[in-house]
Amino acid sequence: MSGTMKIIYRAMETEDYDQVYRLWQSIKGFGIRSLDDSREGVERFLKRNPATSVVAIQNGRIVGNILCGHDGRTGYFYHVCVEKSYRKHGIGHEMAKWCMYALKEEGINKISLIAFKSNQVGNAFWQGVGWKERADVNFYDFVLNEENITKFIG
Repeated sequence: MSGTMKIIYRAMETEDYDQVYRLWQSIKGFGIRSLDDSREGVERFLKRNPATSVVAIQNGRIVGNILCGHDGRTGYFYHVCVEKSYRKHGIGHEMAKWCMYALKEEGINKISLIAFKSNQVGNAFWQGVGWKERADVNFYDFVLNEENITKFIG
């Protein structure tokens, strides 16, 4: 990444899906769900949360993304990613701040996210920008649709 090129941050739109999906596929260890992360699933998410997800763009190409939404009480970050060659330049931090501001504008006062224990890069990032790992809770899932399979990028 050239230090002279500017990164633009803006709300993710449905038209960004193809570029964002390609970015997700380029991230080693990234988990993509067959239904939730399909075009239709992401369009549904963006329709519900039209102003809170972000893309980072350089020269018309998406180099970072956070799917961000809320339930009226708590904000959630999903699929936080920055193209490998663009990491360590503050893009992830700027995207997180962008989403935090968008959530605050919607009256949300708390944000949660999940980072897989095996995601050393992600865990180091979140701890480095001041997020706190919680040891006082257990996280539970209940699968409603067995067809929503997670594929991990190798």
